[in-house]
Amino acid sequence: MVTANNNKVMVVEAEQGEGGGGEFEDLPEGCIANILSFTTPRDACVLSSLSSSFRSAAQSDVVWERFLPSDFDAIVSESSKPLSYSSKKELYLHLCHNPLLIDAGQKSFALDKPNGTKCYMLSARSLSIVWGNTPSYWRWTSVPATRFWEVAELVSVCWLEIKGGIKSRMLTPNTLYGAYLVFKQRSRGAYGFENQPVEVSVGIAGEGEGRRRTVYLETATPRRPRHQIVPRIFSRVRSRFLDSFDAAPPPPPPPRVDDSAVAGEYPKERDDGWMEVELGDFFSGGGGEEKEVEFGVYEVKSGEWKGGILVQGIDIRPICKN
Repeated sequence: MVTANNNKVMVVEAEQGEGGGGEFEDLPEGCIANILSFTTPRDACVLSSLSSSFRSAAQSDVVWERFLPSDFDAIVSESSKPLSYSSKKELYLHLCHNPLLIDAGQKSFALDKPNGTKCYMLSARSLSIVWGNTPSYWRWTSVPATRFWEVAELVSVCWLEIKGGIKSRMLTPNTLYGAYLVFKQRSRGAYGFENQPVEVSVGIAGEGEGRRRTVYLETATPRRPRHQIVPRIFSRVRSRFLDSFDAAPPPPPPPRVDDSAVAGEYPKERDDGWMEVELGDFFSGGGGEEKEVEFGVYEVKSGEWKGGILVQGIDIRPICKN
């Protein structure tokens, strides 16, 4: 028999004997498909290998339409390119591997393959970037291997401030999400970010500044030793002179800072060749209340000039917990 519990399906063989149950394959395909629709896409694919009845039912539009978001028709209609598909399963897999450009190309939409959770990326053009339209500070350019038509290139600023937001109703309800700044260095390299803390935040509009944390926009690098300013020959003469007066020995050098202990998160490389750093996480809520989730990236305290990075956008996707 088949039992469904907490969106998981268990197939249990009925014991043979008087009054024993019939074969599972005797159930109508529509009944099997309805049962599978209460599981997850991953479970449906696994169960399709059990028998021909499972395999046939697992291809059904009844199953895969349940895995698609309830508003998928409206989302697909926003696509900048016409989308054709022969089945709901084909559509589901297409959305997992090929993000759609929506909102006039300002955002992209995709599905998380294991469970169909909504994923979005906010393009750089949809973000609020201080001095973003001043060519001496920022410029807009097209680069290969990006899902948007243009990205923001940081030319040179001493005040780095990037903000963005998304409506909670656009997201899958009751889901833990993470937000990530997606960027990389330009081919000539970047400057002003080495060992430079950057503040990032995630919060709900109208509920304070949000939770802030420190990250870095360059990968971890060993700290460079300070160059000795006093020439060695002068140091030896000075040492002999002090010894003649029975001077106290110099204090020991301060302990070396362990680079691994430096607070803050460093960026990681993505499968698409870009870098990302987490801005924070948030819970999407039950979907009944309209809220604006806000994101921020700030380096406004040091006064140092910095430049040389390309900003693709902010990626918003579910946090998978093992």
